[in-house]
Amino acid sequence: MKSLFEELGGTYTLGADGMYYPNLSLPEEEPHYGKYGRMCLHYPKENRKVLYNTLVLEGKLVAHLNEIDDTAHRRMERQMQERQGINEELKARDQMAWVGAMNNIRNAAEEIALSELIYC
Repeated sequence: MKSLFEELGGTYTLGADGMYYPNLSLPEEEPHYGKYGRMCLHYPKENRKVLYNTLVLEGKLVAHLNEIDDTAHRRMERQMQERQGINEELKARDQMAWVGAMNNIRNAAEEIALSELIYC
């Protein structure tokens, strides 16, 4: 009679002590997260330990970090595109004003992404 583990496709390895040990591995996505994924990694690790441990034990941590990073980048791009009056004409006319405006927009968009995705 096969065990449930074997019925689901699991295999065992005979150990040196004569006991059979299951061959276990966690399926994990390839990490491609960047700044926001790393920020999301550190925040729950320090402040929301139950969530962090659950993601690690279920093998969903990398997928979660990839998703957070991708979403944060999409929101940043959308926020920057929605701002009006910052165009190539301003860049040609007054570069310092353009740089200041772009930095201001980027910082505001980053703050929104952080508050909605990472620190919630």
